Amino acid sequence: MTLTWVLLVLTGIICTDTKIVHVTIYMIGCTDSDGENMLGVDGEEIGHADFTKGKYISTMPEFADPGEYVERMYEGAVANQQRCRQNLQTIVKAYKSPAAAEAPPMSSIYPRHEVKVGTDNTLICYITGFYPPRLTVRWTKNNKNVTQGVSSSQFHINVNDFSYSQFLTLKFTPQEGDIYTCTVEHSALEGPMTREFDVEASEPSLGPSVFCGVGLTLGLLGVATGTFFLVKGNQCN
Repeated sequence: MTLTWVLLVLTGIICTDTKIVHVTIYMIGCTDSDGENMLGVDGEEIGHADFTKGKYISTMPEFADPGEYVERMYEGAVANQQRCRQNLQTIVKAYKSPAAAEAPPMSSIYPRHEVKVGTDNTLICYITGFYPPRLTVRWTKNNKNVTQGVSSSQFHINVNDFSYSQFLTLKFTPQEGDIYTCTVEHSALEGPMTREFDVEASEPSLGPSVFCGVGLTLGLLGVATGTFFLVKGNQCN
């Protein structure tokens, strides 16, 4: 299986009277076994073709009302994949199976919400800067593989260098002492890359209670002192 990708990227710039510039990108990519077709504006995805489900997926909000264009986009994506694979075969023959360009990924792991023991949350494993767009990702909890509650986004192209990014998520209920990992394997890495997240229960801070207690004490002392001088003043009169 060749890892060579053929990419056709059309970038358009639209200017308005208010001098606002928008960048539109339409990306087509293929190998001999899979493909990518994505439309985006200003770095945000509008939609992509899901060749496994056989339809075009709109990622715009519901109020945008994509309408009938979604069906036409998928038909065009399928036709573009056929042409892309034909071009791929031509390129492989012409350049005698050139080595594929590769870039290793970077990754990070973090929770979607503030971690509270016993409260449902989501761990996010963000992977970026890699090429070609092919990854293997594994989640573990306390050194045991986890497959339930796992999901992944489509590959997103980084328009600055045409590398790729992907979000992977894991739904979890944190318990003190649990250790979660996200391990990434990619052809440009010398070995698996693992990021770890430890669940630590935050101890309640004594600071607010101490300050409230001190403030209340000083306030009562102030009231008592004022009352004392008020009584003495009345006695003098």
